[in-house]
Amino acid sequence: MVSLKEYYEKECISMLIKEFGYKNIMEVPKLGKIVLNMGLGEAVQNPKIVEGAANEMTLLAGQKAVITKAKKSIATFKLREGMPIGCKVTLRKAKMYDFLSKLVHIALPRVRDFRGVKASGFDGRGNFSFGVKEHIIFPEIDYEKIDKIKGFNITITTNAKTDEEGRFLLKALGMPFQK
Repeated sequence: MVSLKEYYEKECISMLIKEFGYKNIMEVPKLGKIVLNMGLGEAVQNPKIVEGAANEMTLLAGQKAVITKAKKSIATFKLREGMPIGCKVTLRKAKMYDFLSKLVHIALPRVRDFRGVKASGFDGRGNFSFGVKEHIIFPEIDYEKIDKIKGFNITITTNAKTDEEGRFLLKALGMPFQK
């Protein structure tokens, strides 16, 4: 089986050049990074939940998750500055392509009643963000060992100039967008 990076270099670059008429190969959009972010509001009452979430995120990404801390105190949420409230992972290069391949070919097809990812998550500069409601769609997560089903956000950063270029790049890499 060909890796997603090799597929991008052999097939996708020529497809993008043909579609958008780039004159130089350096103009062709490519993936920059993928950021996984899990915010845990219930961590205010139970700080230990963040460590479990970070371990699960590490399993998903294949790279150690960083615990994020609150930047400001918010009295109505009983939140103090510096309290752990989430975790995140930034993937680049080979791990980024491995995760995207696993997401597109294994995890998303396991979502119940899946009809595709909404294409409305583009930001105007070719970057795409969407949320996953259940982290148990990934095969690394053992259903018996988790305490609560958690959701997280995935942001795919590209160097595309427009949303159309970014959408075409992700579609060429196998992202299942809704019709």
